[in-house]
Amino acid sequence: MSFLGLDKVGKLFRIIKFNGGVMNSLKTLYRTDELKIGTLIGEDKYGNKYYENKEYFYGRNRWIDYNVKHGVDYDGSMVPAEWYGWLHYKTDTPPTENPPVKYKWIIDHKENTSGSSEQYVPYSTTKPKIEPWVPKSKS
Repeated sequence: MSFLGLDKVGKLFRIIKFNGGVMNSLKTLYRTDELKIGTLIGEDKYGNKYYENKEYFYGRNRWIDYNVKHGVDYDGSMVPAEWYGWLHYKTDTPPTENPPVKYKWIIDHKENTSGSSEQYVPYSTTKPKIEPWVPKSKS
């Protein structure tokens, strides 16, 4: 099958089939900049799907497919702590096999909102040391 690289063509067709056809593969390629094939390990409560393929290089063989509602506006802070450990090889058992302990004092995961309208801005009561320059009006 490896004659003239036909095994690569076969792998391309398997990847396209895995991603749901040509149109869905193009959408996935637009959203994530790569097409991969792997085993679905689990899904978190936010709709993110986690995959693994041991044929890929170490460090590239575990990945996340973010929920499609985010489009291309996703970042690493959308990964809950229990899945973060599995993605970064801190543990080989995913949270689907060994769920984390739930304590009542642990708050729910929340993504980082810096740079958005929902960011935290502290209120300051001190007088600023520098006053803004206001140009004189011509009137």
